Formats: sequence, C-alpha cells, structure tokens
Amino acid sequence: MSQDNIVQRKSFEFAVKAVKLAYSVQKERKEYDLTRQIIRSATSIGANLEESMGGQSDKDFLHKVSISYKEARETEYWLRLMLEVELISKDQQEELLENIQEILRLLGAIRRTMKKKLN
Repeated sequence: MSQDNIVQRKSFEFAVKAVKLAYSVQKERKEYDLTRQIIRSATSIGANLEESMGGQSDKDFLHKVSISYKEARETEYWLRLMLEVELISKDQQEELLENIQEILRLLGAIRRTMKKKLN
C-alpha cells in the first residue's frame, strides 16, 4: 500500500490477528474445521478490498467491496461460534469483534457512498 488506506490497513491487521488466533487454536486444541473457516473469511475481507482497487468500473468496485462486507459479517459469525463452543476466550473474541465491527462500519460507509454515486 503506497498511501494509507485505513480500511485496507485495518483489514490486513485484522487478518493477521485472526490467522494467529486460528493457528493457536489449531496447535492447542487440534481443531481445524472452524479455524479454516475463520482463516478463509478473515483473509478474504482484505483480498477482496485489494481486488476492488483494480476494479474495471465503479460497479465492479462496489461489487468487490460488498463481498468484503459479506466476508466480514461471516467472520463475525465464526467468532461468535468459536466462543460459544469454547474454542476461544471472551477476551480473545472481544478484541477481534471490536476490530471487525470497525471494519464493517468503514465498509458500510464505502458501500453507501458508492451506491449514491451510482444512482
């Protein structure tokens, strides 16, 4: 990233935290199904944002940002589930939930702005 794009930076930082958490759970608990899911969705947020930057049109950009938003929602779900089945602690979950909710707010604002621009 040549210039600071807050949502790109935050989504990358979040992905790093989520992957580290998942690897820790894999190592300590030998659990792979849920951890693979959270790795996939958490890393997809930033990957789709990166793809959106090379979008062919404003519609394409909006589409990729919307995918990032959906992946963030999915990640939030996996975090709730991982806490409920006692794979992670409440403290671990709360930190990541705060991060993902901030990312959701940023992505939501981008989506609203782009939808207005396209109408």
